[in-house]
Amino acid sequence: MEVPKDQMSTLLDCGLYNSAQMLGCFLVSSSSVNNDNSPHLKAEYLALHGDALLRDKEYRRAIHAYKQALQYHKIVPKVNATLRSSLSASNRSSSPSSYNVPSINENEVKFKIASCHCALNESRAALAEMEGIPGKARNLQMNLLMGKLYRCSKHTRPAIACYKECLRHCPYIIEAITSLAELGVQAKDIFSLLPQAPSRNGRPPFDQFESSRWLQRYVEAQCCIASNDYKGGLELFTELLQRFPNNVHILLEMAKVEAIIGKNDEAIMKFEKVQSIDPYVVTYMDEYAMLLKLKSDPLKLNKLVHDLLSIDPARPEVFVALSVLWERKDDRAALTHAEKSIRIDDRHITGYIVKGNLFLSMNQPELAVAAFRSAQELRPDLRSYQGLVRSYLALSKLKEALYAAREAMKAMPQSAKALKLVGDVYASNPSSREKAKKFYESALRLEPGYLGAALALAELHIMEGRNYEAVTLLERYLKDWADDSLHVKLAQVFAATNMMQDSLLHYQAALRINPLNEAAKKGLERLEKLMKGVDPDAPEEEDDNDGEDADGDAEDADVL
Repeated sequence: MEVPKDQMSTLLDCGLYNSAQMLGCFLVSSSSVNNDNSPHLKAEYLALHGDALLRDKEYRRAIHAYKQALQYHKIVPKVNATLRSSLSASNRSSSPSSYNVPSINENEVKFKIASCHCALNESRAALAEMEGIPGKARNLQMNLLMGKLYRCSKHTRPAIACYKECLRHCPYIIEAITSLAELGVQAKDIFSLLPQAPSRNGRPPFDQFESSRWLQRYVEAQCCIASNDYKGGLELFTELLQRFPNNVHILLEMAKVEAIIGKNDEAIMKFEKVQSIDPYVVTYMDEYAMLLKLKSDPLKLNKLVHDLLSIDPARPEVFVALSVLWERKDDRAALTHAEKSIRIDDRHITGYIVKGNLFLSMNQPELAVAAFRSAQELRPDLRSYQGLVRSYLALSKLKEALYAAREAMKAMPQSAKALKLVGDVYASNPSSREKAKKFYESALRLEPGYLGAALALAELHIMEGRNYEAVTLLERYLKDWADDSLHVKLAQVFAATNMMQDSLLHYQAALRINPLNEAAKKGLERLEKLMKGVDPDAPEEEDDNDGEDADGDAEDADVL
C-alpha cells in the first residue's frame, strides 16, 4: 500500500505541520521504501519527515530523521552502480530513468540539521554541520547562519567574510549590516558592497541612487553606534526618521541608544510612540522596562510585563522585564528571571547588565564583575563600563576600577559619562579628590545639562566642606530638572548645615516626584527626629521596632 508523497508536501505547504509529521510516520515505514533497492526514496521520505518535525519544533526528532536521510543518501550511488551492472549483464535496454533516481540535496539537509542545533542553543554542533557544506554551495540563508555561528564562536574574520557574502547576494540584509558594524568593519568597506551600478550616462538611476543613499546613512548610523559615537549615530537616525516617519525599527534603535546614554525621557517617549504604532513589539522592550523602573512607574511596568507575557513568553526580553519587575521585592526571583533570559539567548546583553546590577544590590560585587564582563565581551557599551567601575569600587580595587574607567574614556572620547566614571574612581580616594573635581568639571563643560556629573561634583563639595558651592551648583539645575535625586542631595546639604526647614521641603519634593525613593524616606524620617529633638542614631525600644517592622511590611504589600 502506497502513501502519496505529494500529500505530505501539500500538508507542509499549508502549514499543517503536526498532521504532516504524523503522515510522515506512515511514509517512512511504508513497505515500498523499506527494500534494499530504494534507498533514494527512503532518503527523500525521511528528509520530508524531518521537515515536518523541524517546523513542528521537534528539533531532536528532526535531527535524527535528517541524519538517517543522509545515511540512505550515501547508499544511493552504490545501488545505482549495482543496477547498471545487472542491466548490462542481462543485455536489457537501460533507460536513464532506471538508475538516475531522484534524491535529496545533501547541503540543504545539513543546513536544516544546523538550524535544529541552533534552536537548541548548540552552536558548536551547528557550526560543525555547516562547515561540511562547500563554500560555493552556500546560499544566502546558509551564509547568514554561518556568520552568526562564527560570531558566536568568536571567529571574527570568517564571520565578516560570511556577512559580506550575504550583502553581495542582497545588499538589504539589515542584520548583516548591523553585524558587520558591530564586528568593527568600517562604513566605507560596507559601502563597497551596496548597489552602485551606473546607468548609460554614468549616473545611477534616480530610484537606485535614492535607495542606496538612505542605506548608506543607515550603515553610517550603525557604524557610529558600534564605535560608541552615540551622538553621531542619533543624528543620522534622526535624518532617516524624517525620510521614514513612524519607522518602528529606527525608533527602537534610537530609543535603545538613548537608554544607554541616559537620555531617559527621550527614550521613554520613543518607546511609547512605538507601542502606539505597533503594540505587539517585543524587541528592546526590556530596555523600556528598565527605564520605567528608574522612573518609579510601577503601574506602567506591571502593564508592560503583563502585555509582553501575552505576546510571546519565550523571548529573552520578557524575562529581563520580569527580572526588573521583581527587583527589590525579591532579588532571588529577579536573578532567576535574568538567568532564564540568558539561557534562552546567551548573547542577550541586557540580561547580563540586569544580572550584574542585581549582584551589586545583593552585595556580591565579584559575581557582578563576571556578569558585566560577559556583557562587554558581547558588545562593550557605557552601562557595562559603569557596572564594572561600580563593582571594582565595591571591592576596593581602585586600580582595576581606574583601568575600566579609562577604557571607557578611550572608547568614548567625547562622552561626558565616561569622564564622570574616571572622576568617580578618583573621588573614592581622599588624596585624589582634586583630580576627581577636574574630571567632573570637564564632563559638565562637555555636557552642561548632565545631572549625574553635577550631583557627583556637589557630593565632592560636601565632602570637602564646601556646602555653599554645592547648593549653588544644585540650585542651577532645579530650573530645568524635576528630579528626585537632585532634591534629595539638596535636602542632605541643608540638613548638614542645620537648615532644617529647607531640608524638609526638598525631601517632601523628592517624595512627590518619586514616592518610592528610599534615600528620601530615610532622610525625612531622620530629619523629623532631629526636628523633634530626638537622637536619630539612638537605639529604639523593642515595641517601637515591632511597630516599625509592621509599617515596613505594609509598605512592601503596597509596593507588591
